Amino acid sequence: MVFSSGCVVVTLIGLLLCALQLSSAAVQEKPAAMKIVPGTHTFTVTAGGIERSYLVRVPPAYDAGRKWPVVMMFHGGGGTAKGAVRDTGWADKADKEGFLAVFPEGTCADPTRPARFRDNPRTWNDGSERANLGAAHREVADGEFVVKLLADLKTRVSVDDGRIYATGFSNGASMSFRLARELSRTIATAAPVAGADWLVDKAPERPVPILYITGTADPLNPLEGGPIRIGLRDLGRKPPIQEVIARWVKLCGAPDKPRVVYDKDGARGIAYGVSSDTPDVVLYTLDGHGHHWPGGDSLLPENLAGKNTAKLNATDVIWEFFKAHPLAKPAAAESLPH
Repeated sequence: MVFSSGCVVVTLIGLLLCALQLSSAAVQEKPAAMKIVPGTHTFTVTAGGIERSYLVRVPPAYDAGRKWPVVMMFHGGGGTAKGAVRDTGWADKADKEGFLAVFPEGTCADPTRPARFRDNPRTWNDGSERANLGAAHREVADGEFVVKLLADLKTRVSVDDGRIYATGFSNGASMSFRLARELSRTIATAAPVAGADWLVDKAPERPVPILYITGTADPLNPLEGGPIRIGLRDLGRKPPIQEVIARWVKLCGAPDKPRVVYDKDGARGIAYGVSSDTPDVVLYTLDGHGHHWPGGDSLLPENLAGKNTAKLNATDVIWEFFKAHPLAKPAAAESLPH
């Protein structure tokens, strides 16, 4: 068979263009994951028609050639992502232990004004339907935000799908409870601090291990439950803590008789589970401690939130719990409408 020189040239050009397209597709598949540098980065996604932001702490040892755990830290109502970085120690922990610390940003009622705790607070739609909780009242699509955040994150950094964890403080703790129920095939483990579990009618698709920490003198998260107020604002009635724990013990199928796993400096930890090494549910109570991240800086004044007395470092305790509870079979993708 004889080919003309024109046919050969055309064929070669076609092969060259095809090779260039394949090369371009390979580069586009994961551009940022190859280029991102250690440090704190801000990214945005659109969820529910609103542009949302989140911070990511990439540790010094980051290498796109391997998969990295993710810890999402949800700030409290009236707080901010930057405040959570500063006050909880999760960014420093990420640098030391080698994981990606993610700090999502809640929404405020008036995005044209600066966010302020008292009159324009950033909050989370934690599923409580509380009328005076801004994000819940506005029906903000915070679940969708988290799903899109994780999808966006995976285009930028190398994520271990079996080690995606959620923690949070106060309203952010309630958000982590919500994710444990509604994204249970994505969230390996949750560690709420001083918040309530509101979605009692939503059973998770898989039992999510829970570590819960709260103070015994927390006026905004009382052990026995009851009405919550900040100034003149009624923030609903919280359930008793032991009721919340009993619910998760049942969901996890754990024995209902706990054992003491920690008792030091006013902090007491009790665990529920068949395995002594990896209990399903753990409750830490901190004597005399108010509404503050244990081991972190105080965000709220003592007359509103009580004393910051904890000698326990919540970030350290939570990370050890997370490490012991990876997700065996992560979902390829999960969706959540709100």
